[in-house]
Amino acid sequence: MSTIASDAASSAVRYNVGEHETRPWGRWEVLGTGTGYTLKRIEVNPGQRLSLQFHHHRDEHWTIVEGHGEVQVGEELLAVSTGAHVFIPVGALHRIQNTGDTVLVFIEVQVGDLLDESDIVRVIDDYGRQPLQPANR
Repeated sequence: MSTIASDAASSAVRYNVGEHETRPWGRWEVLGTGTGYTLKRIEVNPGQRLSLQFHHHRDEHWTIVEGHGEVQVGEELLAVSTGAHVFIPVGALHRIQNTGDTVLVFIEVQVGDLLDESDIVRVIDDYGRQPLQPANR
């Protein structure tokens, strides 16, 4: 279960260091936060992938630190492995899939003006989760 805290002043959910959540594809954990950025460690289990999604308020920078996978950014498919860097601009459709037989780990740096789970718009999801619709802010 997530340990997300609410900011009463803006009614926005914000990430906190140490916050983590298990998802059907793996898990994520917040390593750091600051004005305009959040740093996460994300694990994707073998054969699993994240939802095809986009964000209205943030860019993401991914660095693969363990494993092998395939990243979709827009229409482009990229094979990735340890050391690869991927930039995902605000509004770009994207997802990552673990194509290896061990856990795929990447570090995600989110940069933007709204950094929380409400800024995920799921377009396609393998696990039957409903699309998240971000609040207009």
